[in-house]
Amino acid sequence: MKSTVLSGVKNCDILKVEQGYATAQQDVLAVEEPLEIQLVHGPAAQRRRQSIAVTMRTPGHDFDLALGFLFTEGIIGRAEDVTLMRYAAEQLDPESQTNIVSVELRPGVAVDTAQLSRHFYTASSCGVCGKASIDMVQTDICYQLLPQAPVLDSRVLHGLPAALSEGQDVFSCTGGLHAAGLFDADGRLLLLREDVGRHNAVDKLVGAAMQQDDLPLSNCLLLVSGRAGFELVQKALMAGIPVLTAVGAPSSLAVELAEAYGMTLIGFLRDRRFNVYSGKQRINLPS
Repeated sequence: MKSTVLSGVKNCDILKVEQGYATAQQDVLAVEEPLEIQLVHGPAAQRRRQSIAVTMRTPGHDFDLALGFLFTEGIIGRAEDVTLMRYAAEQLDPESQTNIVSVELRPGVAVDTAQLSRHFYTASSCGVCGKASIDMVQTDICYQLLPQAPVLDSRVLHGLPAALSEGQDVFSCTGGLHAAGLFDADGRLLLLREDVGRHNAVDKLVGAAMQQDDLPLSNCLLLVSGRAGFELVQKALMAGIPVLTAVGAPSSLAVELAEAYGMTLIGFLRDRRFNVYSGKQRINLPS
């Protein structure tokens, strides 16, 4: 395979069969590779390096992904907890970029090592898997949502999927990536990240917002290109996002968590229709 100019994709030789005829062609694939996140933590005289997660992701914005993952999973509380992020191979070869990101924390940052044991493998489809109980999944929410804000016009919501699609450079080539888009109340796209995993796309977006010192995202809404599971609601709440919208369906546990924290959760946002599962007070519906 040869890499194309666009990052995150590869060309692939295929045999295309259509109407009974076979032709040799090239297709474009979304890249999926493992990323290991290592944490360097502990007192200055007793620094410890620990692998805490391996996630299947699309390369690109890896530092955003690592920072967002650490924050939305409750391992760090703010961007300032991190003093350095780098690829593990940079000390040996500054030009090389491996699939290992090393994240160094300030010596005074306390880390619950028992909590880290649940993070070791995450799949591109489902995020962190094998969590023993809801109590372990439901990390402490950092920000309290404003109960009545933002107020969204239903006509603005109808335009979000098209705006998200227009910003998906890699998806337009491959058809194989999820996207997470951050919008303001007027429907303007503020930030977009793509990845083979919807949870990775959200972590990349949150990590980017953290590095811009934009948290909490109290007046924004998040649109994800697939379904809305429990973990996506949790990650949005951690970033202080009051409205989560999805092109697909929410899960029952996602609705329960959104209701518990006063989040507006919208599903099936497509074809000029949507379902409001919680937080309807933020939606300005036509009379």
